[in-house]
Amino acid sequence: MTEQRYGRRIMMTEEERDAFLGGQRTCRVATVSADGRPHATPLWFVWDGGTLWLYSLTRSRRWAELAADPRIAVVVDSGESYGELRGVELTGEVEQVGEAPRAGLPHPGLELPERLFAAKYDFGPAMVHDGRHAWLRLVPHTVASWDFRKLGGRHAR
Repeated sequence: MTEQRYGRRIMMTEEERDAFLGGQRTCRVATVSADGRPHATPLWFVWDGGTLWLYSLTRSRRWAELAADPRIAVVVDSGESYGELRGVELTGEVEQVGEAPRAGLPHPGLELPERLFAAKYDFGPAMVHDGRHAWLRLVPHTVASWDFRKLGGRHAR
């Protein structure tokens, strides 16, 4: 993973980043179509400390674009006023894990993300499989983070 070179004063520590990604519910996923048109969509996710797991509809434009070109950028952010802004951007390439669409067949690589996802989104003790979604795994090449609260109320406009 490439180390963040800019904005070190406001970048999150690894622990802050993991806590932030663990607590946020929605990310924005950016893909590119075959003709170069960008496409951004919201999506639920889980973070396991090194991998971002995306549970995507398999009959979506996002899924089709990622099947053709696995390059992706994902942003998770929060805050209303300038001094509250914080977030994480992750980039890299995704890969499909497990069957698509996911029906719940045993898959050892999905035990952790499905347990985390079920707990995070209040599904109860086990993952709910609807036969329309499947897993994408992003082990990021780059991660950039920011937390403007670290400026202590000083902010440039």
